[in-house]
Amino acid sequence: QVQLVESGGGLVQAGGSLRLSCAASGRTFSSYTMGWFRQAPGKEREFVAAITWTIIWSGGNAYYADSVKGRFTVSRDNAKNTVYLQMNSLKPEDTAVYYCAADENPRLDTLRLTAAYDYWGQGTQVTVSS
Repeated sequence: QVQLVESGGGLVQAGGSLRLSCAASGRTFSSYTMGWFRQAPGKEREFVAAITWTIIWSGGNAYYADSVKGRFTVSRDNAKNTVYLQMNSLKPEDTAVYYCAADENPRLDTLRLTAAYDYWGQGTQVTVSS
């Protein structure tokens, strides 16, 4: 079992920044693809970003939704079992509950799909005011 705990959400003005963190339990964290998703009221949960599993010579590859590319950065620290989402130039349309998720059997062709992920955090609210 893997437990995920998000933190770092809050209220910010448009143009501001936030950094979300997701702390994971589990001894094989480096082998998981870690994803960030968000869900706004009345909308389906959508992919935001993901960072793939790591191997000795690679820190993992990052993937982004078009809506956040160039503004958000996903990273991971395997020593701390933590994945981060740095969000810059925030817009009101970024307002949502943000979830981190872990895929313990990762594949590149499914990392944007909610169904591919095995474990989910409880979510953290991000509100961007105009």
